[in-house]
Amino acid sequence: METIRYAVEDGIATLTLDYPARKNALNGTMRREIGEVIHGLRQDSSVRALILTGAGTDFCSGGDISTMKGQISADQGRQRLAAIHPWLEDLIQLDRPVIAAVDGAAFGAGFSLALTADIVLATPRARFALPFLRLGLIPDCGAFYTLPRMIGLQRAKALMFSMRELSAEAARDEGIVMEIVPAEALQARARAIASAFTEASPVALALTKRALNASLNQDLHSMLEMEADGQGIAFATEYREQAATRFLDKQPARYRWPD
Repeated sequence: METIRYAVEDGIATLTLDYPARKNALNGTMRREIGEVIHGLRQDSSVRALILTGAGTDFCSGGDISTMKGQISADQGRQRLAAIHPWLEDLIQLDRPVIAAVDGAAFGAGFSLALTADIVLATPRARFALPFLRLGLIPDCGAFYTLPRMIGLQRAKALMFSMRELSAEAARDEGIVMEIVPAEALQARARAIASAFTEASPVALALTKRALNASLNQDLHSMLEMEADGQGIAFATEYREQAATRFLDKQPARYRWPD
């Protein structure tokens, strides 16, 4: 890998954008390498949680603008994005929790990439913005899907139209960032949360995430049916049986959220 690092340890996968010379900008090589990693991750059942992060002092500055010079046809522009749609869908719909650990800039496509995560952690110096309109472009990398579902349609419009830069605190107030942690503690906190997920029922986690992702596109009856079907599957797992026994025997639960 030329622009990313990928490692799996104790059931936790860490995908690090590693192109600090360009503030981890998403160039063609990085897009291809992320796709290869996500494809392999989907097949690797040993991975119980994924951490997305950036090397150096930034998460991701967005698309590599140096690759956008000159005339680009509509077809070329479309293919530039269509090529990454398979792994974007796989990442957003991944049946395991995804944690984004954001330090420094998360701009443009970098902001969009952070939005693919289930949980976003940020340092006090993290900054978020969608400045696409400044370049005569529209938000991409799934932001039209993820951002309105996270913060609501009006606020999503305001961020995209205004191109306003959000501090970590403002992003938390908007509902984008879950926690702000010191830069030196960012990776440790991400791993602590990911480690907790390794002790949860993988079936129950996958079913919960699938239902949540579907909830805004379904009616009440459909969601109740999904709930009943999923709970039936969860009841039949060995994990649920063992968890009930531990509870009745007054033993501590395996899955606990880290303080």
